[in-house]
Amino acid sequence: MDAVLRAVAMYVVLLVIFRLTGKRSMAQVTTFDFIILLIVGEATQQALLGEDFSVTQAALVIATLILLERLFDYASWRLPRFRRITEGLPVVVVENGRPLQDVMTKEQITTDDVLSAARGSQGLERMDQIKWAVLESSGGISIVPKSPV
Repeated sequence: MDAVLRAVAMYVVLLVIFRLTGKRSMAQVTTFDFIILLIVGEATQQALLGEDFSVTQAALVIATLILLERLFDYASWRLPRFRRITEGLPVVVVENGRPLQDVMTKEQITTDDVLSAARGSQGLERMDQIKWAVLESSGGISIVPKSPV
């Protein structure tokens, strides 16, 4: 039972930490971010298993984490309020070619990030060609171009 309680505690801790770090951090993982994730994984493993490194203990921890993930997915699917808490909502960062600086600062998005997404997905070169730029809850940036005049 101790392994299950440890798994639940670590799941909640990791959920809160990754939720607080924002959307962008998961969308653009650098080499250093990947190394940090590996270290987090190792620290999590040690916290979950404690001194017991048995296969049974590890299997119980893994099963508990997967079950929690599936329960959270189901709750997010059924309860919109729960989804907003755990995943966040899409946020408009550019409106009619005008960057919303306060939102971009809060989400740690630069105009270069938006223009990079615009070039990559729509072939747009300038901010004034963008009708909407939306930071999705997944961390990606969706671009809606202005209609040609």
